[in-house]
Amino acid sequence: MSLQEREETYYARNQTLHCGFVQGPEDYPNTGFYLDENDKIYMASCRVVVSSCIFGSSDYLRRPAKSKIGPYSKKNVCFVMFLDELTLGTLSEGTGPDETGFIGLWRIVVVEKLPYKDMRRAGKVPKFLAHRLFPSAIKLRLNADPMLIVEYFLWRNKAEYAISMHYDRTCVSEEVLQNKRLNKYNHTAIDEQFYFYQSDGLVKFNESGKEPVLPNVPEGSFIVRAHTPMSNLFSCLWFNEVNRFTSRDQLSFTYTYLKLRRMNTGKPFHLNMFKDCERRAITKLFHHRANETADPPPANP
Repeated sequence: MSLQEREETYYARNQTLHCGFVQGPEDYPNTGFYLDENDKIYMASCRVVVSSCIFGSSDYLRRPAKSKIGPYSKKNVCFVMFLDELTLGTLSEGTGPDETGFIGLWRIVVVEKLPYKDMRRAGKVPKFLAHRLFPSAIKLRLNADPMLIVEYFLWRNKAEYAISMHYDRTCVSEEVLQNKRLNKYNHTAIDEQFYFYQSDGLVKFNESGKEPVLPNVPEGSFIVRAHTPMSNLFSCLWFNEVNRFTSRDQLSFTYTYLKLRRMNTGKPFHLNMFKDCERRAITKLFHHRANETADPPPANP
């Protein structure tokens, strides 16, 4: 996609938009992320979804806390866990899916031919493109009932997309320094992305309360979203930034949001950025396995 084509995608209008993976006709090359047809049928039936993923055996499979989930949600909410074949093969004996494809509340969906070798980037497909995977749905380990989460973060705030503020950093420039300090990604690639965003209008976080008022850095492990046109567009645009630049999605969140707002002044996007303590109250965040099976992109010395 050229820069001019990319620019056009930020307009909220009827258009054909590049949005992650595609599936072509039989025997025609496509971009991967293959799903079994039975899984697709199940996913198309979901109206409210809790989803997560583990690729590259980078984490342990943890089940939702049943004691925190009410009978209505157990019956009406889909809990979907995306795994690759490597992760499925490393599950402990006796903990694999049953004959119906479930492990506890999780419906296990095995993804074949991941579109990226970088497992972090591959994980952005289910994270950002839920509206493509679950076309009928509203879209971690939860310590609260999913329907209560939807009501609290979306309906009560009249929002269509909710994500928590970062617990420590507010400005993208701080996130840039932290990523380089911890060698999270190639330093040159991070700088190129940040300089490009600055040249296209990204400004420092303004603590005075004037525009832009939202923190520049989210804590991206927990997202609550509805499948509205603006939410879908934002998700596609954010994914495309991760695809074009680095896989560190916290670097591109605010740029994508502010650019979408700037180019569509008459079409509001109702974003709810809530305090991280609220996220921690209803989720339990686990660290990944210490030994990753896929090395991250090389960092500069």
